[in-house]
Amino acid sequence: MAERSFARAFADAIDGIATTLREQRNFRVQLAIGIAVAIAAALLRFDAVRWAVLVLAIGAVLAAELFNTSLERAVDCASPGTSQAARAAKHAGAGAVLATSVAAALAGAILFGTALWSRVHGAP
Repeated sequence: MAERSFARAFADAIDGIATTLREQRNFRVQLAIGIAVAIAAALLRFDAVRWAVLVLAIGAVLAAELFNTSLERAVDCASPGTSQAARAAKHAGAGAVLATSVAAALAGAILFGTALWSRVHGAP
């Protein structure tokens, strides 16, 4: 197989994100939540460290959903019929998204909680 150029690989990655955005409702919901959280962070004037953590948390959730989508499609190709193994693989992928989302929500609670506490109590 011939090696793809960086530009082609980048275009393929963008296509994967765009396809997932069009076809996966959960990805659209997670992206909307990420945008809403980013707007709230801007209103609270997050500092650079808070922004870095927030961007990583949002990125991790979106990446987990992209991985899960690719896993589901690969399982569908490898096992077009119903099987317990295929079901378990898909559920594990969904579990990974859930675990990442819960971790991101907890990180967000800490980030926003401390930012709000600082605003209310005048701490830096």
